[in-house]
Amino acid sequence: MYHGGILSVDDEDKAVVLLSGGLDSTTVLALATREHAEVYALSFSYGQRHGVELEAARRIAKSYGVREHVVVEIDLRRFGGSALTDDIPVPKDRSNEESAASIPPTYVPARNTVFLSFGMAWAEVLGARSLYSGVNAVDYSGYPDCRPEFIAAFEVMANLATKAGVEGRRLALRAPLIEMQKSEIIKLGVELGVDYGATHSCYDPGEAGEACGRCDSCGLRRRGFEAAGLQDPRGA
Repeated sequence: MYHGGILSVDDEDKAVVLLSGGLDSTTVLALATREHAEVYALSFSYGQRHGVELEAARRIAKSYGVREHVVVEIDLRRFGGSALTDDIPVPKDRSNEESAASIPPTYVPARNTVFLSFGMAWAEVLGARSLYSGVNAVDYSGYPDCRPEFIAAFEVMANLATKAGVEGRRLALRAPLIEMQKSEIIKLGVELGVDYGATHSCYDPGEAGEACGRCDSCGLRRRGFEAAGLQDPRGA
């Protein structure tokens, strides 16, 4: 079954966290490090059009003192089909209504399925019983692999597909932010002491890594900080 809530200190000691370097995954990392004695961070160089988020992920993982941070290389450019991995324009200056009208071109086919599969494999090797993802289904860009139905289905699959699962050492797929507004996530992160100035959210940053301020992700981040009554330390 899907586990959406924050863990108690009585849960298992090891956890794997999918870390993109963005606002949501950093908040989840902060939660996991509070609840688990050993936290492992997993990031991906998947052919995305910029490396700014990976640089952020490395800094963030180091600042939280994770037991190990692994960056896996997967070249999803071979398939393309996304504005993040192909020569497709990133949408800019869209309203909430326009963003919600359809699945945007920044959707990367099967990306979360691929990432979670790697996380599932590493968790089994480590003996970790929790795998964390920062997916969000409320205040998000319309991606189908951010929905509670997907998370629930993947958890079922993970426990059918692994030796650990069939032997009773079940893996819990934790998505503690999935039903939260962006403003609520930001407020939670502030309570946890997250340095959002270290995070990166933009889909189309400039040459120096600065946020464009105009893509869907920048818009979600800006509106989240505004709704939380806080100033974004990155100014995006």
